[in-house]
Amino acid sequence: MFDFISGKLEYVGPEYIVIENSGIGWQIATPNPFAYAGKTGTSVTVYVYHYVRQDVMGLFGFSSREEKTLFTKLLSVSGIGPKGALAILAFGEPVQVVQAIENEDEAFLVKFPGVGKKTARQMILDLKGKLQHITPNLFPDLFNPEAGKPVPGSGSWEFEEAVLALKALGYSEREINRISPELKKENLSTDQYIKKALQRLMK
Repeated sequence: MFDFISGKLEYVGPEYIVIENSGIGWQIATPNPFAYAGKTGTSVTVYVYHYVRQDVMGLFGFSSREEKTLFTKLLSVSGIGPKGALAILAFGEPVQVVQAIENEDEAFLVKFPGVGKKTARQMILDLKGKLQHITPNLFPDLFNPEAGKPVPGSGSWEFEEAVLALKALGYSEREINRISPELKKENLSTDQYIKKALQRLMK
């Protein structure tokens, strides 16, 4: 129904962003909303998926059509809903996810919130051999050495925003508290805190 929405970025929060287009504010859930931090007031384009189930309807947004395709592939797996698919995409390492599926690495897949052994096995059965064609174009920053460099923030506020975003993805207070002491030693942007937290949570 929708392919993409272009407009002015009005709001960035832990769970979603808001894009204004033709006087309408579109609330769009994204894997990592704070990846858009710093773009408020500017024009952005987000590729969207319109999710409709009996009593649930929402827009989910992505930086590329490939990322959107991976989201839809994940949704096709029994046991994975939009929140679970967003958590997997928020990890920001689609190549590792695809490799885990191809190598039948259930131990890696069950580290994502909401993914148990049964769902991990279902991911492997449903998606093995069907994802390699989209991963080379996903997340160009993975292949940009400059992209991984920390972007300083003020520290405490960015960290608190990151915690809210992690909770929105389904991570528990206990899991977040386990990695918090190490993260608090750094002075990063919200986006960088989220990326580092996800890397540590997946270890």
